Parts: sequence; structure tokens; C-alpha cells
Amino acid sequence: MPPVTKALWRLGSRLGSTAQNALEVARFGGLDTGDDATPHEVVTEQRVYRLRHYFPDAAPGDRPPMVLVPPLMISAEVYDISSRVSAVAELHRRGVDPWVVDFGAPEREPGGLARTVSDHVLAVSDAVDRVRAATGRDVHLAGYSQGGMFVYQAAAYRRSAGVASLVTFGSPADTSVGLPFGLPSWLAGDVAERIPDALLGGFAVPGWVTRTGFQLLSPVKSVRSRVEFVLALHDRERLAPRERQRRFLEREGWVSWPGPALAEFIRQFIQHNRMLTGGFVIGDRLVTLADITCPVLTFVGEVDEIASPVMVRGIRRAAPGAQVYEAALRAGHFGLVVGSLAMAQTWPAVAGWARWRDGDGQLPEIVGRVAGDLETAPAALPGGLPGYGLQLALGIGSSAARSAAGTAASVLRGTQAIAREATQNLPRLARLERIHSNTRMSLGLLLEEQARQRPAEVFFLWQGRAHTYTQGERRIDAIVKGLVRIGVRQGDEVGVLMNTRPSALALVAAISRLGAVAVLLRPDGDLAGELALTKVRKVVADPENAECAASADGVEAYLLGGGGADRKLSELGLVDMERIDPDEVELPGWYRPNPGRAGDVAFVLFTGDGARLRASRVTNRRWALSALGTASSASLSPADTVYSVSPLQHPSAILMTFGGAIASGARLALATSYDPETFWHEARRYGVTVVSYTWSQLRSLVNAPEQPGERHHAVRLFIGAGMPRGLWRRVEDRFAPARVLEFYASTAGEAILVNLSGRKPGSLGRPLPGSAEVRLARYDLERAALATGPDGLAEECAPGEIGMLLARIRPAMIASAARPVRGVFAAEDAWAVTGDLFRRDEDGDFWLVGRDAELIRTEEGIVPPGPIRDALGDLPYVDAVAVYGVPAGAAELAAAAISLREGGEVKPVDLSEALLRVEPGLRPSLVRVVDEVPVTGGHRLDVAPLRAEGVPRPGDGRAYVRDDTGAYRPLTAELREAL
Repeated sequence: MPPVTKALWRLGSRLGSTAQNALEVARFGGLDTGDDATPHEVVTEQRVYRLRHYFPDAAPGDRPPMVLVPPLMISAEVYDISSRVSAVAELHRRGVDPWVVDFGAPEREPGGLARTVSDHVLAVSDAVDRVRAATGRDVHLAGYSQGGMFVYQAAAYRRSAGVASLVTFGSPADTSVGLPFGLPSWLAGDVAERIPDALLGGFAVPGWVTRTGFQLLSPVKSVRSRVEFVLALHDRERLAPRERQRRFLEREGWVSWPGPALAEFIRQFIQHNRMLTGGFVIGDRLVTLADITCPVLTFVGEVDEIASPVMVRGIRRAAPGAQVYEAALRAGHFGLVVGSLAMAQTWPAVAGWARWRDGDGQLPEIVGRVAGDLETAPAALPGGLPGYGLQLALGIGSSAARSAAGTAASVLRGTQAIAREATQNLPRLARLERIHSNTRMSLGLLLEEQARQRPAEVFFLWQGRAHTYTQGERRIDAIVKGLVRIGVRQGDEVGVLMNTRPSALALVAAISRLGAVAVLLRPDGDLAGELALTKVRKVVADPENAECAASADGVEAYLLGGGGADRKLSELGLVDMERIDPDEVELPGWYRPNPGRAGDVAFVLFTGDGARLRASRVTNRRWALSALGTASSASLSPADTVYSVSPLQHPSAILMTFGGAIASGARLALATSYDPETFWHEARRYGVTVVSYTWSQLRSLVNAPEQPGERHHAVRLFIGAGMPRGLWRRVEDRFAPARVLEFYASTAGEAILVNLSGRKPGSLGRPLPGSAEVRLARYDLERAALATGPDGLAEECAPGEIGMLLARIRPAMIASAARPVRGVFAAEDAWAVTGDLFRRDEDGDFWLVGRDAELIRTEEGIVPPGPIRDALGDLPYVDAVAVYGVPAGAAELAAAAISLREGGEVKPVDLSEALLRVEPGLRPSLVRVVDEVPVTGGHRLDVAPLRAEGVPRPGDGRAYVRDDTGAYRPLTAELREAL
């Protein structure tokens, strides 16, 4: 045959083959290669998933079972695309028993597009139970991409029960460093936050959208592969080996992402990053990856465009109790599980891992144990595709380039964070400025606003369970009707005698919604004395305090909380409000929800005891100042979880902790009790980012042994009031990068100070914008009165001078102020005396010196406790300091009691040097070492027992006195006699 004819024949044959193959592709979506799926059977078919068992006829022998979980947007065939790239076949060939969770195509499943993340996680957990029952062995659980996130979540939900190990491929555990597809992390906060839940969860993401996103990551590669396919259409044998993989990637492998699952995924794991912080909700249970205790093997794609290495390696911080291993491959997101590299390295390593964990064989070479923040795994390139390409192209200078890029990214993120904080804080501060006496404002109102904006979001967390705003509102409205039934009206004072529990919070909110006044009685306080200071005629108690309430004279006692089951409290004669059916209560015509005005009294709080028992009446405006001020100062947002370890009755709890959470929409976690041994476990479980404290409460936490959950914790702030300076430094040193945000808030007035910068431990900072104007006035300590000038007006203190803090009073509030004074700095002005003595430094920051009731009246003059407390507290071995007066004839001796940290030892020279920073006339005459400085139930220092002990006996080497030279010497009989 002539060459021309032969060429034409080949061309015609090629065109014919191309046309025939193209027609087949057009009609059936691809070429029939005769490549059958790996044999399997569907063991069970549940509402959300089907469980496939591959090679069901094979004898199980001692094969370790492994359950493979696909991501939402890709079908389960990702583990069995073709005989050439079948993960399940490779695993079986290497001695593993493979099982696969098949979620199906949600768009074709009944109710599939209504599925949530919880549905999928619970399905994976159910699959573990079924495989364990079938095999009698613990299960190795593996997942790709979001399937790996499901694996983490299911293991945490189960607390690793029945799970031999976890294996994940390109599965993010920290989204704070970026989003999939290279999107910046701030996008979740700035954009997603503005999308209503109903809209976000109202539509599904079609499979073609996700497929297009994958293809756009490498557009050149995508176009080139299609061109190569068309040019090779004539050669069926050449196309056959990769045909199933091509069809999977270009059409068949992609399924829809259900809208509710998308909304939950974005809210919990992208926007709020709860994979890392903990506190995500499965069903109604709180879950944290810190509960994972089984070994973890994570595969990292060095050039992964979707889940960058730093996102994947977040599991090291999220699961501090797990042994983490890593295999880093030079692969992209899809290449980790599909393709020649996966078949050559990934799946052989997975099989080797499973058998090694079962005691058979060696740890695969590409797998290394991660020790803390260091890794023994093969080093991976920092960053994603751009860094990798730059290194290949330039060969040198990549470190500098990455450093510069990282610095620029850091600056950008910081700028965006500041912008976001300004965006959310400016409206709060502006609202503070607009609150006047007649402005509608109350706890109930702010809570109703949050519930209207985010009804399905979590409101509070309690005993491992999550409760939404809708559930909270339902409970509050039911209690409102119960209060109406027992005769409570707007303006009435209602006693609340309850431990911290959801019913207590709901009761306080219901009293506010009704426009009544919540009188927060202390369970450990003087009930009769507190009732005598109020107009309370009705007291609502929980079961633990019911007997105490029933014994109170002159009040009607009611029971709330603990459920409506039969109780053994009927003999006490209390009306059980849980038995009131809210549907049978008709609201009266006078009822309007949340009628409270800013000038109305909202709460009555109690401080002190015995002769010092005081009742403080807090207005709605005063509460709002603390609530909105805390939310602004701490930059609280719905991404935060505020952990309250203080009792509800403590002023800082109701004003700052509860108020800040409600004003910002942050989740509120209620602790049943404060226990340093379980603190970090609960903090992880709840996903705590902000912890409240009072006075020296955190001392036991700082002194406790290190806990596993403490490593890489998510707490960013400790907020509270009254923390000693030495403890402040210790807290920030041990729990870095968390810092302390210290507030000062006078319950009698509207003065609020806050140390926003945190650069001066011990300082209370400056006035919060929107709070009352404050001034420091010269104060005559001897006369306990303001010092006045020749014109009879008070004078402001110079920097460094001790003075009394005054807070300006608005005219409408003069009658209700505790210690009002008129005509102070100008005619007809009005101020409240806070009773607290301060210094102001050159920068304008305020430093608390002590309360006027704490002053020690010595023969040499009046001594405030603050300077002594700070100076001794700065000694590195001192744990706590109490300063008090010891009766000595007609005057007092200034004394200090210190307790020591473990292994600490006092040296007299240290005392002398430390107290050199205190003015000579303000130094203590006596310093003694005690085993423990006593504290009150509210963690405030209790000096009464120390004062009662007087001057200790000499000879034990635990007391020191100041001699004539100002030095401190061990106490002797002679020196004691001279005191």
C-alpha cells in the first residue's frame, strides 16, 4: 500500500476511533473500561449513611478493622475509584479489613439536604459501634478532608471509646490561620457573621460548585488534562487506566453539601474555630478534641491548597492528650488519597500503621512521632503552594521571602483584627453614651435582642450541655408567668436564694423582664440581716436552699429549679413553681415585657458581713455600663465563651461576667464549682476563651500542678477585679499568651476603670468611655474627710499623691447615691464618694491604695495597705499577702502576713529591700509567715483571724520586726516587748 494511502487509512481510522469514543463519552459520560468496583456488601442502611464492608467473603483472621469516612462534598467512591487507584483494595492487600461510611448523594437521599454536622458525626460514631460488634475489635478510624474532621469529632464525642487510632488526610484542626481555598481567616468573621442563620442554612452547595472550586485551584492543569484527553480520544487503551479517575474528578465524584451542615460547619469550625478551642456542639452535648486520648496519625500535604500544613498541624494543640504522629508528603489536597503517590506511599503507610498499632510490624518510615511542638517526621515546607513554588524557582532566599510574607500577613491580620474590634465596640460605646434615665434598658431587654438576632445559637453551657437562646427564652417566659401567678408585680423586690445554676440565671432574667427587682441573697450569707436591709416579701429558692428560705421570718418562700418531679420538701410549706403550668396563666393587662428604664433599680447586691453588711442598689444603667463596658473592653463576640466560676450573687458575676456575655452574644459557661484539678478539662470541654475571676481566686490555679489541657489552651483573657499584682504577673507568665484584664467598678456609683493595655500589672487603668467622670480629690486621712482649699472647694491630687476617688453623679441619681456630696469642685456639682483611695501616675493610670475602712492608724500616722501588699507580693517566693492592724494600746501596729510558694524561704534582707519601695512612714512594723492567708468565700483576703491572733510568740523564726534602722530582723522576746 502506498505511503499516502497508508497515511490516509491511519488518519481515517484515527478519526473514526475518535468519533466513536467521543460519542460514547457524550452518551454515557465516559468510556466503558470494564473496570468493576471492588467487591463489597452494605452491612446496614441507616437514615444518614450506609456502612460498606469490602471483601466480605475474605477470612478476617487478625486483620485490624479500619473505617474510612469521606468528606461531605465527595462521594464514598473516593476510596475505590478504580482498580488502579483503590484505597480499600490496597489496604486489604496489606492485611487491613476495610469498611467505608457512605453518606450517599444528599440531593438524592430522603431528607439528605436537611442534614447537620451532628448527623454525620453521630453516624460515624454509630458505624464504629457496628464494626466493633461485627469484628470484636477496636476500630481504626480514618477520614479524608472534612471526613477527617468528622473522625476527630466522633472520637472526641466518644472520648476515644472503642477507637484504636485516628488517621486523617488533609484535615484542618485550626482555621484561625486561614480558610480553605486560600481565603483569609478574617472573611469568616467579617462576612459570615453578617449572614443570617436562616439564609446560610437555607440552601445546599451543589456538587458542581465544589468541583469547579477544585478545578480553579489549578486552572492550567485542569485545561491541560482536558486537552490531553481530547487529543488521545482515538487511543482507548491509553485512556482506559485513568478513565475512572477522570470521570470521578470531572463529574461523578461530587455531591451536594446540605445547607444546615454548611451553616453549622461555618459557624462552629470556620468562624469560631471550635475544632481548636473546643466547645463545639454535637446534638446538645459539648465536645472538645482534648478528649481524644487514642493515637493520631495525620497526613500533611506540603503543597495542599485547601488544608495548609499549619491548619492540619493544629491537631497538636487541639488534642494535648493524644500521641500525634505525622507523615508529610509532597502532595496537594487530592493527591494525598488518590493517584500514584497515594498508592505508593499513603495507603501502604496507613496499612503499616494499623498493623503496627496492633503489634504487628514496624512503624512506617514516612511516619514520625510529634513530640510537643517539635516533630521527628520528615520536615515539611512552611506554607502552601506559593512558598513551595518560590523555593523551587529561586533555590535561595526563600527563607527571607517567607519571613517577609509572614510578617506582612501578620500585620494585615492585626490591622483587620483592630478594624473588627472597632466595628463591634464603637456601637456598644455609642449606646452607652445614649443611655439616660428614661431609656429602656435592662438585662431582660438585651437578652431578648440577642435571642431575636440568633435564636438557634448557644446561650449558655451547663454540665456538659448546650442551651440555645430559644430554649432560654422559653424557660424565662415560663418563669415570668410563674412570678405573675404568685403575685409579683413591676417594681417589687424578689429575693433570689439560689446556687449558680441555669434556673437562677433564668429567674434573674425573668424578674428583669417583669420589671421587678432581683435581690441576690447569698447562700452563705446572713439571710436575716440581708432581708432586713430590703423590702423583700417573696423569696425564691432552689432545693439546696429551700430549708433556709422556709425558715426566714416575714417572707413567703417558693421553690424553683431541679425539675418538676416529686420532691421531699412538702413539709417545708413552699409553693413549687415548677408545678405551675405556664399555659394556664393569663398575663395581666399591666404586663409589658422588659419595661425597665435605665434609672430603675435592677438588682440589690450585698457586700461585707456583720457590722459591715451593706446593700447596694444597682440601677439598669449601672448594670448596662458594666455589661457593655466589659463587652467592649474585652472585645467579646459570639466567637467567645465566657467561663463564670464566681457565684451569681457576686457583684462581678452579675455585672461583668453575665452582663458582658449577654451584651456581646458570647456563650456563657456556668461552673458548678471552682476546682483547679478539673478547671482545664472543663475549659476545653466548653471551648473557653475568657475566664472571669474575683480577687485571689486564681491563686490555687497558678499553684496547681500542670494539667494536660493547659497546654496550647484557647483562653485569651482573664477578666475580673481585685487580683494582687504579684498573682497577676504569675498568671500571665504561666498561662501566656492569655493576659489579665482588670476592672474596678464601684457598686455604689457609676465609676468604672479598666486596664486595657495590661502593660502595668496592678494598675486599674483609666475610666471606661461612657462611664461616670472620676476625679482624685485630696483627702484628710485623720479626719476622714475631703481636704478643701481657701475657697472651700476640694482640690485634685497631683500625680503620685494619695486621694479619694470621686465619681460624678447625674442629678437624677443624687437621692439614691450612697455617699453623695455637693459643691465639691464647683458650685452645685454632685459627686459620690467611692470610699476607695487611689494614686494616679504621670500617664494618668490609677493605682488602688486601699479602702478608707482598711486604713491602719499607727502612732506614726495612717498606713494604707496597698503599697505594702504590692511590695511584698513582688517577692518571687511569696504566694499571698494580707496587711492589717494589730491593736497596740490606743493605736495599731501595721502588720503583714505572707504565705510562701512551695520551696520558698524568707530572708530578712529580702524583706528590707522589697519594702524600700514603700515610703518609710508607710512600712509595716511586723511581717510574719503563715501557712495560709485566710480568704472569704468570695476569695477576698480575710484579715479578721490574723488581727485576732495579735503579735506572734518569738522563737519559731517566722516573724520579723522593723528595727530603728528600718531593717527587718527575726522577732525576739526583747523586740516583741518593745513593740
